[in-house]
Amino acid sequence: MKRTCLILSLICSNLYINGQTVRRPVAAIYTALGVYSINHADVFSYTNNQASLAQLKNASAGVYGERRFLLDELSLYQLAVALPTKSGNFGVKAGYFGFIDYNESQIGLAYARKLGTKIDVGVQFNYNGIQISSYGNSSAINFEIGAVLHLTEKLHTGVHAYNPVGGTFGKNQEEKLASVYSVGLGYEASQNFFISAEIEKEESQPVNVNAGMQYKFLPQFMARVGIATNTSNIYAGVGLFLKSFRLDVVASYHPQLGVTPGIMLVYNSSKKNNE
Repeated sequence: MKRTCLILSLICSNLYINGQTVRRPVAAIYTALGVYSINHADVFSYTNNQASLAQLKNASAGVYGERRFLLDELSLYQLAVALPTKSGNFGVKAGYFGFIDYNESQIGLAYARKLGTKIDVGVQFNYNGIQISSYGNSSAINFEIGAVLHLTEKLHTGVHAYNPVGGTFGKNQEEKLASVYSVGLGYEASQNFFISAEIEKEESQPVNVNAGMQYKFLPQFMARVGIATNTSNIYAGVGLFLKSFRLDVVASYHPQLGVTPGIMLVYNSSKKNNE
């Protein structure tokens, strides 16, 4: 009972801070590092900026799971699917966070397309749900929108707005959905090395900087490292390419709360191992 109360207190104390119903992974920049890139974009990139979805050339899907701070009650699971078409690219994202007494869920439908060779744009509509044991459940609908500008073949930048018009949960409108704005920059030094940085401003919260890099040191292996400045949270991970699959093992570290292990599996329908 004490453990459950502690977990609920930790979750509820961060409800407003997070601003997104289904929380992003602790190593959020890891799963979405390829946003400001052409060669390194994957199916999870658009979960951070929907415009990145326009760069995917093949149908793909990915799953990600993490046990936040080694607590079962703070487990997070995400699913992302991308389907390119001649009329633009479509994506479906789903997520679940929490445990039986408290959980958050989200499902989103995304669309993105290229506007010429220099600009990609995307939008996503989300259905969010919160369920608390003995208190019932509540839901809300919101949207997010983004754009990526390809300044050169190697340099890319973009902007993203999550929930720009606000919103609340439930009939009594007691729980507010915060707005989050970000601007980022990515540089592809080569097809094997990529570096990215993103400045993020959440409503009523200090500015946060997410920065990371990726290096493919062998055709079958790549590594990513990065940091989020608002919590001094660092992460690292390695990815293994197996034909159409990529398996990533991730770990992040928070100075006060400890380690969060995670695992990600990505499938690309192309016969080649594209990133």
